[in-house]
Amino acid sequence: MSVAPAPAARVVVLAGPSGSGKSHLAARLGLPVLRLDDFYRDGDDPALPRAFGIVDWDDPASWDRDRAVATMVRLCTDGAADVPEYDIPTSRVTGHGRLELQGAPLVVAEGIFAAEAVPALSEAGVLADALCLTHRPVVTFARRLARDLHEHRKPPLTLVRRGLGLLRAEPRVVARQVSLGAVPCTPREALARIRALAAV
Repeated sequence: MSVAPAPAARVVVLAGPSGSGKSHLAARLGLPVLRLDDFYRDGDDPALPRAFGIVDWDDPASWDRDRAVATMVRLCTDGAADVPEYDIPTSRVTGHGRLELQGAPLVVAEGIFAAEAVPALSEAGVLADALCLTHRPVVTFARRLARDLHEHRKPPLTLVRRGLGLLRAEPRVVARQVSLGAVPCTPREALARIRALAAV
């Protein structure tokens, strides 16, 4: 019986509520980074979930998990993959790029729905670790609002209303990500943990 070869790289899933510092931490690691928020569905996708007559962008069903997982597995087995480039203000993919690992043993996959991919990545044998960044909810609220306003992601009133909703939902969001296999930790703890993996 033939044995499947070990993947050339593995994935570190970096999850956490919006505004928890995932992108900032990923940029500090010196590792290839896959932005999982680029796998949102286009705004006219009939599969998008809706609440109160509008798209619910905080529902994991607004994100294409299967496509994201397939891309991560391809990265680990082939060392490179084509990735979408998503524009949040217009709610659609506006281009594509190429992510190459160039021999790196780890790729960091970060995004607000990243934990949704943990079971499938584990089953595929490419999961190195899964972490959920945690802060006090008021901290993530302030960071998220400042970022979203600066990037003009949506109209200001929409951002404030969404931010207040996410503030109330944050404990539930963290609990969901932990239930999927992500380990709750501070950014400092996550940094040390990922650096230890990279050293090995």
